[in-house]
Amino acid sequence: MKILMVCLGNICRSPLAEGILQKKAAERGLDWQVDSAGTNGYHTGETPHRLSQKVASLHGIDISCQRARDFVPEDFERFDIIYAMAEDVIDEIKYIAGNRFDPSKVILIMNEIEPGRNKDVPDPWYGTEPGYHEVYEMLDRASDAIIDKYQITNFK
Repeated sequence: MKILMVCLGNICRSPLAEGILQKKAAERGLDWQVDSAGTNGYHTGETPHRLSQKVASLHGIDISCQRARDFVPEDFERFDIIYAMAEDVIDEIKYIAGNRFDPSKVILIMNEIEPGRNKDVPDPWYGTEPGYHEVYEMLDRASDAIIDKYQITNFK
């Protein structure tokens, strides 16, 4: 199974989502590929935000080797599922993908635990450290739901 996590800059939310889901999948013996990307292109090549790295580390996850990359239309061919951190990110994915956009592959991540609520994972970029902990907790719960939902699915 190949899963892509997408936020705006690919330095706060989506790197955490990638790290959390990758760790949980590995702990369950699942051979999943998890990656992340951003839609705004402002941070391409950068490491995750220092507070995202700190919060991940507090939970035994090292995301320091990740590098921000841009979401590209070809991601629709490379990934089985694309999780967006917020509705504005879905809008950006649609714009970037153009005619390659496949709505059946794009899911607002929090809909995995609160179906139909269309709840965003808040962007902690402008806030303080507690916001990063809140984001971690949301993504941790969503990752558990994703694994419970797809662990028996054999995507190729």
